[in-house]
Amino acid sequence: MRRLAPLLALCLAAGGAASETPAPAPFPIALGGPFTLTDQSGAPRTEAAPGADLQLVFFGYANCRSICAVALPTMAAAADTLAAGGIDARPVMITVDPDHDTVATIGPPLARFHPAFEGLTGSAADLKPVYDLFAVEHEVLFTDPSGQPVYAHGSHIYLLDGDGAFLTLLPPILGLDRIAEIAKGYVRR
Repeated sequence: MRRLAPLLALCLAAGGAASETPAPAPFPIALGGPFTLTDQSGAPRTEAAPGADLQLVFFGYANCRSICAVALPTMAAAADTLAAGGIDARPVMITVDPDHDTVATIGPPLARFHPAFEGLTGSAADLKPVYDLFAVEHEVLFTDPSGQPVYAHGSHIYLLDGDGAFLTLLPPILGLDRIAEIAKGYVRR
């Protein structure tokens, strides 16, 4: 037993260390960068969210009934969960449908998910460099019976810090607790 005591002590010490969240590894490809778009109030909005610890950014469209219906509520719930822990995480959607998601129309659908949800839009020319920065692909698949386009687009949530630096990608299927846990790991205080 005496010979096992040092090994047992080492295992117990290692087990305690594992409960601390390690510093996240850098993402293997460069994503993100400076941009300026227009928010739902008509004000310019850059990649930075002054005062925020984190940003949960999604590329979609306000009237999407597919993956956006999973990602946007998850982002809203994650923002609330993080806020309960003292972390200001802003939910942001950047449109892939600038013809329909205008300053006048993008805000109300997003407000149904969370009052702090920010919708960013602009012209196709304004948005193209942002799509390139984040490696976003999208295309119109078809037009629904009401005449609205239905897009194929990504499903990942981009986690940015408050200054707009890209941190990691979060699949919305991870679930709220795991998304919040990962996001917390990027906040250094």
